[in-house]
Amino acid sequence: MMRFFQSGVWQNRPFLHLWSAQTVSLVGTAVSFLALPLTAVLVLDATPTQMGILTAIGSLPALVLGLFAGVVVDRRRKRPLMIIADVGRGGLLLLIPILAWAGVLHIVHLYVIGLLVGTLTLFFNVAYRAYLPVLVADDELVEANSKLELSRTVAEIAGPSLAGALIQLLTAPIAMGLDALSFFVSGAFLGKIELEEAPPSSPMQQEGVWKSIREGVSLVWANRTLRSIAGSSASLNFFNAMLEAVLILYLTNQLGIEPGLQGIIFATGSVGFLLGAMFTDRLTRRWGNDRSLIIGIALTALGDLLVPLAAGSKLMIVLMLIVAQPLFGFGLTLFNINQISLQQAVTPSDMMGRVNATMRFVMAGLIPLGALAGGLLGDQIGLRSTLFIAVVGEFAGIFWFVFLHGRMSKYG
Repeated sequence: MMRFFQSGVWQNRPFLHLWSAQTVSLVGTAVSFLALPLTAVLVLDATPTQMGILTAIGSLPALVLGLFAGVVVDRRRKRPLMIIADVGRGGLLLLIPILAWAGVLHIVHLYVIGLLVGTLTLFFNVAYRAYLPVLVADDELVEANSKLELSRTVAEIAGPSLAGALIQLLTAPIAMGLDALSFFVSGAFLGKIELEEAPPSSPMQQEGVWKSIREGVSLVWANRTLRSIAGSSASLNFFNAMLEAVLILYLTNQLGIEPGLQGIIFATGSVGFLLGAMFTDRLTRRWGNDRSLIIGIALTALGDLLVPLAAGSKLMIVLMLIVAQPLFGFGLTLFNINQISLQQAVTPSDMMGRVNATMRFVMAGLIPLGALAGGLLGDQIGLRSTLFIAVVGEFAGIFWFVFLHGRMSKYG
């Protein structure tokens, strides 16, 4: 444990500021993970279809603007873009408690705010992935990404429990204000990074937008590693979005689990995220990136499988959900750290933004479609059946990785 916190990248002050920014922001986002859908369910009485739309709309910008975002990021310094995105997201999310306090909050408001926040999040994430290699060396990427996944773990520990308590005490819209505040704090930490970022190269600045987009797409398709990561991630994201579109509704309306208990259940997943962040580096050195990716997909889907299987007394249901969350968290962390590190390792620095955007277009672009499918299926065939279909699709990510990869790479 102590070696984990004393290793190399913790001594890198610019990286430490980036890690701090992400930790604070992700705690707020973890609050919104529960507070936003519960605002729709408890305050606005949303239907499964409306929940699907709400889940989908935040990822819609990745489908529409994803490739363009990569060109923008490659042509500008990354840190200022990230700060602008943080401040913008904070301001938008503050509107939710304000509108709720005024008594005029409507589901359409959540759609519009979700769309705008999703757009800023797209540009932030593309810039963020491209900015990390500026701060750390190539041989530190797995370690650095492990530490950043630790940010997610801290968020998963604090966020859901905090959200559940805030929702019980102050209502779900008011809890959204905490997420807004977290973005302002994140922007302040990013502003403290003093490392000078090299300007983009002039030749790239003179290229046409569509030529730049084609270069990013071509590189992803031509590179076996990037191609297989994109395919498996697309499958995992599509079907996980299908599951998440109806998950809160299923827990609340069909299993009868109150918000405070939901927060505790989701917080237990932090055990898996924590273990994944701490041991992925070691496990990857033993198994290789490819096998680690496959095991990560399998554990993620296995954890989600326990959700529709949960039955019996309320105590038994809660226990099964508590077992499910760490499995999901460990598997997703193992998968994410390896796919991000591989992507960063094989991508030329001057192509980083365009490749990141292409990957997000393929992977995150399917999230709104998956969420819409989940909402529609939930209305037509029921919530539990929709969850089972989603889990089968998540397991299919293993097939797509192997099929598109062809064989294990030198990393595996």
